[in-house]
Amino acid sequence: MVLFLHNRYRTTGGEERVVEDLLALVAERLGEPAELLARDSSGLSPSRAALGLLRGGLDEREVADAVRHSGARIVHAHNLLPTLGWRALAAAKQAGARVVLHLHQYRLVCAVGVCFTEGADCTRCHGRDTTPGIRHNCRGERAEALTYAASLSLWQRRLLALADAIVVPSRFSERRLRELGAPLAAGAVSVLPPPVALAGAEDGPGERPVARDGHALVVARLAPEKGIDVAIEACRRAGVPLVVAGEGPELGRLRALAAGADVRFEGRVGQQRLAELRAGASIALVPSRSAETFGIAAAEAMAAGLPVAASRVGALPELVDENSLIRAGDPAALAGAIERLAGDEQAGQRGRRLVAELCAPEQVAARLASIYERSFSQDV
Repeated sequence: MVLFLHNRYRTTGGEERVVEDLLALVAERLGEPAELLARDSSGLSPSRAALGLLRGGLDEREVADAVRHSGARIVHAHNLLPTLGWRALAAAKQAGARVVLHLHQYRLVCAVGVCFTEGADCTRCHGRDTTPGIRHNCRGERAEALTYAASLSLWQRRLLALADAIVVPSRFSERRLRELGAPLAAGAVSVLPPPVALAGAEDGPGERPVARDGHALVVARLAPEKGIDVAIEACRRAGVPLVVAGEGPELGRLRALAAGADVRFEGRVGQQRLAELRAGASIALVPSRSAETFGIAAAEAMAAGLPVAASRVGALPELVDENSLIRAGDPAALAGAIERLAGDEQAGQRGRRLVAELCAPEQVAARLASIYERSFSQDV
């Protein structure tokens, strides 16, 4: 039995999707029962969130009870802030489970998790010195910035000490965490890409046609680091309609930027609608400005056979073909990539092969099983 822990974000994104996919992977590919114990930040009061951060978690007895009642041998922990924290891991271990800590973002050191502030990549915080997050007010509210900075500095080492295995989604994300001064022991980290199944795999790996005159598609949280403003300008220059799927704080500003252009905002969409949008697209765009820890939107578009144009940032070069990468924040370069790649079936087929090599569910399942078993045989 594997028990997943996850504190959902106020605005959902790729991490929630990966948690769901891994949960299904354990049950379907490893043949092991899996359950999710989730908390949700959307209905949490600021005072309750602050208490959870400064205390290192809330209601840890719930975690211990869940481990005992389910008989979980592994607790696979994802986002722990603000309500789970190190206390959830300590409770799980005291109840007899081994702990696998999955670091989808840089939140061990960075209060916003994405290493992006004031419009640019940021690595100012280092190890336990999280005071730059206060000076730059990265959380947007001074009290919240203070609370996060104190919490990360206080509990960073204790959290890692409780993990029997540590997982990251890419080689780049491990390098960035070490650059940030996260106290990761040598050889302690395993790289596990998210599982991504090929869309329409029953038709074969290279038999999904791409819409020649379709729209460009962006699937992302509407936040400054995602570079959606760059996609709007690039599509305006390339004369290609743009569809944006996602929600977030930038919606109003992006609508204003898109005035007069052929841009449609779909909001948050389910998987069926997303499949329809991809089927009608000629290209997917991932114009991120920040150091992506993986690039799940790129991987899922590639799995659907869409050519992808992406920024050369973070882990995206580990996933996307070099010929499809452009400089971040450059709408002219992105417009050129759109004109070059849109409707290119061969580029789409290459992408499908690349994502299959890296993210095939059977391969990810085998790696995850190995990580689980190693958690019983080594200390981190």
